[in-house]
Amino acid sequence: MEFLSYLISGISLGSVYAIIALGYTMVYGIAKMLNFAHGDVIMVGGYISFCAMFYLHLPNVVAVLLAVVVCTLLGIFIERLAYKPLRNAPSLAVLITAIGVSYFLQNSALLIWKAAARSYTPVVTGTASLLDGRLSVSYISLLTIVACVVIMLSLTLFVSKSKMGKAMRACSEDKAAAQLMGINVNATISATFAIGSALAAIAGVLLCSFNTSLMPTTGSMPGIKAFTAAVFGGIGSIPGAFLGGLLLGIIEALAKAYVSTTLANAIVFAVLIVVLLVKPAGLLGRSVPEKV
Repeated sequence: MEFLSYLISGISLGSVYAIIALGYTMVYGIAKMLNFAHGDVIMVGGYISFCAMFYLHLPNVVAVLLAVVVCTLLGIFIERLAYKPLRNAPSLAVLITAIGVSYFLQNSALLIWKAAARSYTPVVTGTASLLDGRLSVSYISLLTIVACVVIMLSLTLFVSKSKMGKAMRACSEDKAAAQLMGINVNATISATFAIGSALAAIAGVLLCSFNTSLMPTTGSMPGIKAFTAAVFGGIGSIPGAFLGGLLLGIIEALAKAYVSTTLANAIVFAVLIVVLLVKPAGLLGRSVPEKV
């Protein structure tokens, strides 16, 4: 029964990683860039929901929606201001800019909300008893797992069926050819950043609900782990990000339970190294030969 409890805990934690990883993989899949400021957008989402609930006394659902709206607009603003001028720049310039945006968001949060950790009340409280009371699962864990599955399925349908999704896939294959076919590449990339930032807001609320605390560095380590999950599953693949996040969460939870809490992170990254040595494109990724 303990193993089952650890497994559910790992799946719920992995669901948070998966939601964050979906944002990473969407941006990389379409724009071919790594948005390392994504983890700090998670932190902004947490603070917006915190302020809405505790200062404005808004209902939890409204606070989450407000966080999603603010982070979506923030993602569009960051893309237009920081990344759009570098559309044809070397990848190193884009990477350095992403790191700069990350530091800007962190230090802005320090100036506005200070460094002290804030106590964060979960958006959903209580526990559910399963197996005749032998297993207790928090409602926030169940909500996180359901939210992750719904988001993954919705994104998959959106990318495969909608007009914007088809435009995203076209831009992912060849931006120049997509533009010649009448697709607005800039608008498509902005929409991708908007979706990724909205997912970051949801992940921020769920992450803070798990940790019951909030500070300017809240999204840093989960952001790195979610990026790891995206690479683990195959960056650019939506099912890969989902699978990578779940596996990463399960490995971390079981490592903390049966090995050591201090070595859990090392074990997670060691597993990533082994997987990439065996399958460099990730579990569900595909190697694309470079044309010369």
